[in-house]
Amino acid sequence: MAKSVIITCAVTGSIHTPTMSEFLPISPNEIAEGAIAAADAGASILHLHARNPDGSPTPSPDTFMEFLPRIKQSTEAVVNITTGGGHGMSLEERCAGALKASPEMTSLNMGSMNFGLFPILDKPYDWKHKWEPEYLEMTRDFIFRNTFKDIEWVLKELGEGHGVRFEFECYDMGHLYNLAHFVDRGLVKPPFFVQTIFGILGGIGADIENLMHMRRIANKLFGEENYEWSILAAGRHQMNFVTTGAILGGNVRVGLEDSLYIGKGELAKSNAEQVSKIRRIVEDL
Repeated sequence: MAKSVIITCAVTGSIHTPTMSEFLPISPNEIAEGAIAAADAGASILHLHARNPDGSPTPSPDTFMEFLPRIKQSTEAVVNITTGGGHGMSLEERCAGALKASPEMTSLNMGSMNFGLFPILDKPYDWKHKWEPEYLEMTRDFIFRNTFKDIEWVLKELGEGHGVRFEFECYDMGHLYNLAHFVDRGLVKPPFFVQTIFGILGGIGADIENLMHMRRIANKLFGEENYEWSILAAGRHQMNFVTTGAILGGNVRVGLEDSLYIGKGELAKSNAEQVSKIRRIVEDL
């Protein structure tokens, strides 16, 4: 670990639902407070989604603008808005918040994929809202669309039109090759930020062999000096996996979007708690 480590915090996301944790930020005020506390704890990138009052994901630019200015004025962290949105949103809806706010950074998913959340239904939750189990079940027959045309559109509209830089989200090996395609065409120029994502059903599994292989292929395609490598892992894999990535020279992402827990069977009470833990681990290393 010969360099500083960038900690990204994904504050609320669109995967987990209110029933799963009382600590999941829902309202604009909760999202703002959670993001600011995460930045104070050491996060230098804040990855942000928006939610309706019932906790369901929303693409509404007006909702984003209820918390984005407060976060920007209260922290020195890079504001990173989702273009993944929530399942079932159109590409235009997914990008609406970013097009309104012109942030420093947005996510950009590098390929279409199955994105299965339905196994969560096997857990004995007493759902607070009717939409929650319906939203999870929908992913059994759902394709998270990110075609080459979609990616080109985002690169043009947000990259060229708004000066946005990207968190290139790669859920599988082919996504690295998709990114290399855009690099070869000159539509993506180094240095750029690659987020390798492990443990989502439909993407690459959270196995250390996969972590090593993704790093090897990314270095082969881009050259180690041309990109910043970051790692996130879903659910129970989060802390152990990103720690391994940090040891290998990578940056890390934590947050309640990716995992609701701080330890085995123990819910994280805040995003800042996860950021503080990984910061402590990285500094100790």
